This record gives sequence, C-alpha cells and structure tokens, in this order.
Amino acid sequence: MPNLTVTAKGQITLRRELLQYLGIQPGQQVTVDKLAGGVLALHAKVPHGLEAFAGCLPPPARALSLDEMNALVSEAWAGQRK
Repeated sequence: MPNLTVTAKGQITLRRELLQYLGIQPGQQVTVDKLAGGVLALHAKVPHGLEAFAGCLPPPARALSLDEMNALVSEAWAGQRK
C-alpha cells in the first residue's frame, strides 16, 4: 500500500493507480464516508439525471445558427421531417 504525504494545507494527493482502481476520472467528484476505527471510504460520485446525460453525445460536425435550428424545429413540428 503506498504511503501518502499530508501537505501543510491538510491535503493529500492520490496516486494515479489508486484513482484508476477506484474508477475516479480527472474532474470527477468523490464522496468520503467515515467508518469505525478511523477508517475512511472513498467513492466516485455517480452523476444522476441531466448531469449524467451532459456530454454523452459526440459534438456536431458543425454548429448550427439559431435560424437553422428554428427552421429544423418548424419542419419537424409541421411533420415535414422525421
């Protein structure tokens, strides 16, 4: 088990292999649970709802203008587009 050093600010840095083992990605939030005997349990926070959906689709080939988006929506509502 690797040893970790606590900084003057009270922070620790987890090594990459520990983060990978826990399934924690850069920028992801974690939760910490206090267990008996001075033990901490660290878990990757699983996004829910809209937070889980955001970023799951690939970026579009090109950005549409507001006029182009309005035209597509109008066509779809009129039944001209499937």
